[in-house]
Amino acid sequence: MKCVDDFRLKLGDKELVPIITGGMGVDISTAALALEAARLGGIGHISDAMVPTVTDRRFNTKYVKDKLKQYKFNVENSDKSVVQFNLGLLEEATKLHVGHTMDAKRGDGMVFINCMEKLTMNAPKDTLRVRMRAAMDAGIDGITLAAGLHLGSFALIEDHPRFRDVKLGIIVSSLRALQLFLKKSARTNRLPDYIVIEGPLAGGHLGFGLDWAQYDLATIVAEIRDWLVEQKLDIPLVPAGGIFTGTDATNFLEMGAAAVQVATRFTVTRECGLPENVQQEYFKASEDEIEVNQISPTGYPMRMLKSSPAIGDIIRPNCEAYGYLLDASGNCQYIDAYNREHAAHPGERRVRIWDKTCLCTHMRNFDCWTCGHYTYRLKDTTHRNADGSYQILSAEHVFHDYQFSKDNRIALPEASV
Repeated sequence: MKCVDDFRLKLGDKELVPIITGGMGVDISTAALALEAARLGGIGHISDAMVPTVTDRRFNTKYVKDKLKQYKFNVENSDKSVVQFNLGLLEEATKLHVGHTMDAKRGDGMVFINCMEKLTMNAPKDTLRVRMRAAMDAGIDGITLAAGLHLGSFALIEDHPRFRDVKLGIIVSSLRALQLFLKKSARTNRLPDYIVIEGPLAGGHLGFGLDWAQYDLATIVAEIRDWLVEQKLDIPLVPAGGIFTGTDATNFLEMGAAAVQVATRFTVTRECGLPENVQQEYFKASEDEIEVNQISPTGYPMRMLKSSPAIGDIIRPNCEAYGYLLDASGNCQYIDAYNREHAAHPGERRVRIWDKTCLCTHMRNFDCWTCGHYTYRLKDTTHRNADGSYQILSAEHVFHDYQFSKDNRIALPEASV
């Protein structure tokens, strides 16, 4: 019987352990987590979600404080079109985040950055261009295009000197999405180096509607694999979403996948950015405490724990400090929901907003507990402590369990004393 370690992912002149850790924002996929995956011979993702906020936390910069100071005059105004990111500072923050990570890289693996198109930041094209180019300038090994179709993203960086050097990948959830991307990016004469196929059991934002349960990752992977063969295109496929054991991963590798992308089991590791009290909530969760809802202002359905503090909160939009989801006209669905509910309840100070959430603020505070479908199984991957809490794992332990396990077994860690 084979295991993941019997396979290798070939990217250019690299041969890698075919395990990729997913790019979870905001700073849930930390540099420390990505660097462990790279040290162990795989690929680790950092995320560029809200990168000025991340650098403030990591390097004591003042990007958020200074932006709030600049636009404080607009806090009470429902029109946020004036709130803009300074592109030079955005470039600076991205280079700081990526550069420090790449300087610390050890081992034979690689570090990629997950780049979300839905972070529109009141200037979708300009801010996306800056984030991608700055990451390339800072030495990133690869960029994974996420949260959107990215039909014009290759064109934004095609004149960069590293355009054909950096590994570029796209996340899709259907063959149709892939076909659209390949058609629109064809003029750059550059195919993606890999395709992440994210299924309906993934965590966070989903590329499906509320009918997600009607879809199956293996079926989508087979459809895309067969179409690529028919088109004589040799692009590595990377299934993602619901791959909980090494055996799950091996099954995809045996059907022709080049690697797997995994995330949920790494959320409860020491290297992960989630605070330990939130990790304990993930461990304790039962299957019926996980839902797919529509509270994200991006318009995408989102999987999360029902007990997330971000659900039904009362917070005022924090666009002057954050504003990462403002569209090109300075609009956000949470602002609309907030204004509607306050208009419907005049004079009330604490008005709960149930249908949308201030995603920027809650992701920054780790109050939006997005999760994968199998989060309820995390309790079976570790030991329960005498006080009722669960033992936090190491990224190395989880990585090696994926790499070497067979027969759907999950290796428990050494019990802490």
